[in-house]
Amino acid sequence: MKKLVNVLAIALTAGVLALAADLFRRVGIVLYSEQYLAFLLALAMALIFLHVPVSGRQRTGAVPWYDLAAALASFLACVYIGVRFPDLSQMVSSPTPDGVLAAAVLGLLMLEGLRRTTGWALTIVTVGFFLLALVAAHLPGDLAGLSIPPARLTFYTAWDSTAILGMPMKIITTVVMAFVFFGNVLFKAGGSNFFSDISIALMGRYRGGPAKIAILGSSLFGMISGSVVANVATVGVVTIPLMKRAGFKPHVAAAIEAAASTGGQLMPPVMGVTAFLMAEFLQVPYAEVALAAALPSVLYYAALFIQADLEAARNNILPIDEAQIPKLSKVLKDGWYFPIPFAVLIVALFSFGYEPETAALLATLSLILLALVFGFQGKRIGFGDFAVMMRETALSVLSLFMVGAAAGVIIGTLNYSGVGFGLTLSLLHIAGGSLMGLLLLAAVASILLGMGMPTVGVYILLATLVAPALIQMHIAPMAAHMFIMYYGMLSMITPPVAIGAFAAANLADAEPMLTGYTAMRFGWTVFVIPFFFVFSGTLLLIGTPLAIIIDFITAIVGVWFISAAMMGYSVRRLAFAWRAYYGIAGICLLIPVNLFAGGRWVNLAGVCLAVLLFFWERLMRRRRAAVA
Repeated sequence: MKKLVNVLAIALTAGVLALAADLFRRVGIVLYSEQYLAFLLALAMALIFLHVPVSGRQRTGAVPWYDLAAALASFLACVYIGVRFPDLSQMVSSPTPDGVLAAAVLGLLMLEGLRRTTGWALTIVTVGFFLLALVAAHLPGDLAGLSIPPARLTFYTAWDSTAILGMPMKIITTVVMAFVFFGNVLFKAGGSNFFSDISIALMGRYRGGPAKIAILGSSLFGMISGSVVANVATVGVVTIPLMKRAGFKPHVAAAIEAAASTGGQLMPPVMGVTAFLMAEFLQVPYAEVALAAALPSVLYYAALFIQADLEAARNNILPIDEAQIPKLSKVLKDGWYFPIPFAVLIVALFSFGYEPETAALLATLSLILLALVFGFQGKRIGFGDFAVMMRETALSVLSLFMVGAAAGVIIGTLNYSGVGFGLTLSLLHIAGGSLMGLLLLAAVASILLGMGMPTVGVYILLATLVAPALIQMHIAPMAAHMFIMYYGMLSMITPPVAIGAFAAANLADAEPMLTGYTAMRFGWTVFVIPFFFVFSGTLLLIGTPLAIIIDFITAIVGVWFISAAMMGYSVRRLAFAWRAYYGIAGICLLIPVNLFAGGRWVNLAGVCLAVLLFFWERLMRRRRAAVA
């Protein structure tokens, strides 16, 4: 059975890479894109029931008969849909019995696969939206839509190109898996060790060095993986023990790592799955989304860095032992070629305008050639490693396949029943025409939905339900979608279900809930930055270069002053009154200029107060030095 899992996993990755490279068409196999997706989903569904037990944890014993039956049934249902798709996809209004049967088998087993891989929250939400479409005509007021008969709705979810085999599944199979494979090749070649070593070499000599190593390492790692838990598991296993030995409390060390890893979903050029979905929703090149995310991600990590530095200064946490810091020259000499694949990726995306999956394949190919020729620290990847990398790629994205299928059901049922349009109207009415009211409503909905749901699921729900309402209020589409993506990201560090924070707490032997709340404190900028997208588009590179530079600098300074107020430390410990002064200065600096008519004057007042505080602290430092 283990051999069968390996074969299916390798076949799934090979099929995805062949699809991304357009090899099927080159050899004369021309099918509908939905047929390719159905065949790939057949492999993924079979893998889930063979590899993931009912408990959702790692399988330890033999595969029971019911999982074998589920694997076979889901595989055959997907293959049947793939084979008959050209004929039966035209029969949504008058479904055939065999089509309904195949759709029902796929739908039920998809829900079970979703539960095993992501938990109950998204499973219940998916079932809820399916049931909503059945009774849509009986909903009150603006919510009312068209009630769809059960057989027709079941048929639609499997056979229509806007449902299970729709846009989310296409993004996951063509784009996401290509980048995941790139990440696996990079780590197998030693890239994770290179990034860890270079982070230690650059930051280890400064106060609170381990925390700064975690932030830099997680940002570099996040550029590749876009996965919070993978980021925590790979970087945190090194940085969390370092932080604890340096003097950081266990829950603080775990919170810093969780917040730093969460930011990986925002860090260009790769970012996370959500960014690829956003590009598809907006119908813009992925490079445009990555560019728009550049300054906000820098601001987020700058805030983390500032807070880690102030935390270290307040608690007198020293640099790490010099003996543990590798020589920067040696690190660069060993892994000098690791930046080259990223350069290939960036040039392919931004200069040549290639599709993301093509750019990922080119970067992977360049990395494989370099790793085969030069190796890292005396080790080279061998041809036998490719089977392992392909297997790990497939097994690591099984949950994403189920999330993509669930997203297709949610989007499809909302569109087919018309409830999505009604929900948009209802949100506008609840907000009472107030933009701020609608933004706060969207923020609260994001946080509530994020309690137990992955970022991708939260984003898809909000992109379908809330983003149209924000755009109706004349918010730029990019700003609207970035707003909900940032708030959806909070699901990783927001208790009571904060997957990223809990993973870090497990590594640190810290209390999970306390870690989650501390991670929220370190990641406080995520609550603020989205409002910049709406009221001051300069963070999204909208505006003149001078305005962008001024607003970014004031935002960085504002973040420092608010962080000092929160930590109770700047260049010295701050009494309550001084913390208030720092907080007022920071808030004035962070106020978006278009929030109200005098926004720019408030920014100017913040600059004046910040300058006064700066010179006052310098004067006090000289007086204390003279007294000493």
